[in-house]
Amino acid sequence: MAVMAVAASLMSGCGKGQAAGGSSDGQSSTAAAKLPQATTYTTLKGMPLDPDPFAGGDGTVVHPPAPVKVSAQVGGPPVAVLPSSQLGSPTWVPVVESKPGWLRVLLPSRPNRATGWIPTGGVKLQLARSTHVVKVDVSTRRLTIIKSGRKAGTWTVAVGAAKTPTPTGRTFMLASLEPDKRTYSPLILPVGAHSETLDTFGGGPGTVAFHGWPTTSVFGKAVTHGCVRVPTDALRHLSKVPLGTPVLITN
Repeated sequence: MAVMAVAASLMSGCGKGQAAGGSSDGQSSTAAAKLPQATTYTTLKGMPLDPDPFAGGDGTVVHPPAPVKVSAQVGGPPVAVLPSSQLGSPTWVPVVESKPGWLRVLLPSRPNRATGWIPTGGVKLQLARSTHVVKVDVSTRRLTIIKSGRKAGTWTVAVGAAKTPTPTGRTFMLASLEPDKRTYSPLILPVGAHSETLDTFGGGPGTVAFHGWPTTSVFGKAVTHGCVRVPTDALRHLSKVPLGTPVLITN
């Protein structure tokens, strides 16, 4: 999937995207090929939800250099595959729990807050630690970026309207897209969450994202389809936040 095409489709509406069959680089076996992809386009049934959806965690994030199988429980059969990339960006997801030989990670699929267990053996996973945390307070319509335990900035933003609220809980920075035609934002930053009132938006999966907006009058208001519209300076700071970084949305 071309990055520009994805960005263009997302930019034409808050959370909009074009239906796709996933963006992995292939499966390691015939059995894996039959499993659903853990992407922003899919709904995964029977996955455990985030055990502590408003915790910041320790910032540990993981990237699978090749597609990795995902289980609903430690040692259980694989029920999905987490691809190595999606939306044109490498897949980085937060680790929310660990057990010998296994990591529990947040997934970018529906339902919101879905998690899965990936084995540490087999595919050689890349581990890192993000020093950032992104916080959105829906009630005060404030965005705050924390870096190394210190506040890097805080801004008044626009959030979801009453009928299309911004979903709360812990999610993460999923991708960074630069649209070819900058209709209303030079950058769009999807997260691993979706609208809980819209199954689709403009034909896409209803993915929530941070993005800019050409008029400042919207900031401080609840007017979006679930996305968070941010000022130019906030978008610049968000563009430097590593993928996989936790995003805590509270109300």
